[in-house]
Amino acid sequence: MPGEYLVHLICGSTGSGKTTYARELTERIGGVRFSIDEWMSTLFWMDTPKPLEAAWSMQRVERCLSQVWDVARQVASRGIACVMDLGFTQASVRHRFYRLAAESGLFLQLHVLDAPAAERWRRIETRNREKGASYNLPFDVNREMFDFVERLWEPPTEEEIAAHTGIRLPAERAG
Repeated sequence: MPGEYLVHLICGSTGSGKTTYARELTERIGGVRFSIDEWMSTLFWMDTPKPLEAAWSMQRVERCLSQVWDVARQVASRGIACVMDLGFTQASVRHRFYRLAAESGLFLQLHVLDAPAAERWRRIETRNREKGASYNLPFDVNREMFDFVERLWEPPTEEEIAAHTGIRLPAERAG
């Protein structure tokens, strides 16, 4: 291990268990969790166009990612671990954060959660119905939203996981 991991990227597609895992990891390591769903809900949900527009959402996600990194970098530079529950569904976003962490001299670890799409959709349906602890959006995720994110999902390669001291969680643990 090159040093203490101060940045933890939680990566997976919709319904993979990212938020549940991020909460557990945050408690275990005494870190600070940054959740894209919470930032988006707090900052933009009340202004969301009806029907929801992907371009509108993606612009705001990008703003949140930039601001989250700025705050997380400051927190991590003070020796406090940051758990980044930001989805990281696309390789380009993950690579951006790898670069940002390296430029800041912060050790990073990738945590990959995955399960088959059918299992993840089943989890989403259960979450929508039960609205329990993992229900962290102010709306149900419908099939159209699930499929949209599914088209964006670029699972990390084994080489990418190895390069970032990654942990791949088995499907049964991921949810």
